[in-house]
Amino acid sequence: MLEVKDLNVSYGGIKAVKDISFNVPKGEVVTLIGANGAGKSSTLRSIVGLVKAESGSILLKGEELRGVPTEQIVTKGITLVPEGRRVFPDMTVAENLKIGAYMRKDSLDEDLNWVYDLFPRLKERSWQLAGTLSGGEQQMLAIGRALMSRPEIIMMDEPSLGLAPIVVRGVFDIIREINKQGVTILLVEQNANMALKAANLGYVMETGRITLSGTGAELLENEAVKAAYLGKAKK
Repeated sequence: MLEVKDLNVSYGGIKAVKDISFNVPKGEVVTLIGANGAGKSSTLRSIVGLVKAESGSILLKGEELRGVPTEQIVTKGITLVPEGRRVFPDMTVAENLKIGAYMRKDSLDEDLNWVYDLFPRLKERSWQLAGTLSGGEQQMLAIGRALMSRPEIIMMDEPSLGLAPIVVRGVFDIIREINKQGVTILLVEQNANMALKAANLGYVMETGRITLSGTGAELLENEAVKAAYLGKAKK
């Protein structure tokens, strides 16, 4: 569904992403893992046009996205849940969700009900200001807002960041449920253990390059991955 080929991204002469290629098959969960500064977020931001790619190709169902404005990319079926959630604190939960559908002209009722079914807590707090929600609730809201555009692919940038372990487990349960309902997921995550357990495919990024790839299960058993990202020393 999504194919990234020979992608390069630079910031002021510093190369953040160096000639990477990877695929996201339809209906699967794919994860990019790696340390801070590895280029994971830059990759996601370039896919949705928030950062201009220096060279390479980004194909969604065979259609080139590079150079396409972000709002048009959203209408083509791909959306991003940004790092840090970035909800609108002085707007209600319901208003935040409706902003996720700002490019749509049709009725939102069905999709609002879908999001509220996925996140009953958001329904309970639909008229509460988003800034008063807990961190976990704000993450639910950020994911729900992205779903309101009816994406075929949803990209999530560090959805577990700053959340308590019990909340993180709940977020990953939701990721699996969204995927079961037919949404393809590209996940950037520092919690490599949770990400690889959820993923069909995984890619390891180091200093802007992809250095390893395989199924989630294969990477969980890889000694280099264990040593670098799972806190397990090599035997």
